[in-house]
Amino acid sequence: MRTFEYKAPETIDEAVSLLKEAGGSARPLAGGTDLVVQMKERATRFPYPATIVSLDRVSELRGVDFSETDGLRIGAGATMTDVATHPAVRERYAALAEGAGVVGSLQTMNMATIGGNVCNAAPSADTVPPLLVYDAKAVIVGPNGRRTLPIAEFFRGPGETALESDELLAELRLPVPATGTGAAYQRNTPRKQMDIAVVGVAVALTLSGDAIEHARVALGAVAPTPLRAMSAEAALQGQPASEETFAKAAEAAAQDSTPITDIRASADYRRHLVKVMTARLLAEAANRAKGTA
Repeated sequence: MRTFEYKAPETIDEAVSLLKEAGGSARPLAGGTDLVVQMKERATRFPYPATIVSLDRVSELRGVDFSETDGLRIGAGATMTDVATHPAVRERYAALAEGAGVVGSLQTMNMATIGGNVCNAAPSADTVPPLLVYDAKAVIVGPNGRRTLPIAEFFRGPGETALESDELLAELRLPVPATGTGAAYQRNTPRKQMDIAVVGVAVALTLSGDAIEHARVALGAVAPTPLRAMSAEAALQGQPASEETFAKAAEAAAQDSTPITDIRASADYRRHLVKVMTARLLAEAANRAKGTA
């Protein structure tokens, strides 16, 4: 690891000011489970940082809060353990609890932050498909103040986000799920822990009786960025929550994906996984929406 300057601000404004002064040569550090490894391996996607801006002392970035009027607020510095074990997340945002609950080992979950998982912009990030199906918004802070961006517009490519070099992700905001909503997340990995998704699938269904009133399907590790499977969502909208409907939507989801072949899986196998997992999770989400799961 090369030498670098270490800064430890105590407020968001101070952190943003340090990033601006660095002129693109600084990197923010949260849990460090991605950045520190990349620096040790000299495998960062950016020039090696001259300055590290630690966010550990910035209390404004922590916390998980829920209200029936404002929904869920997750500070970018909240750990995966904070998210996965929070009662409101487990009860109202089950897919997100499931995504956060599989990010590495228990030790990793105690350090890794949801902001880091999002900003690392890995196509396989486990919390991003759930954030997509819950229509999350990213609250970004920079020298010009705050701006809000739908999470679907946050990712620009592998390792690339909408953040400027002097901006920080401050928090994530998720609306209150409608009554009759069920959701689920699952990933396929060679190992249960300490691995990254070959495919990740998140779904959310809002039912009115047995009809699908609202549908979201999001995929990870099958495109340059996590994505919503729009064709699958269209195949679900207004349809009965049936095995036949789910099969058609799963086929559409597979077509929406654009996976690559690499050392971990072939493109064809990833499409097959998308199809199988989407159908399975839609049934699970429907059961949860009905209160039978």
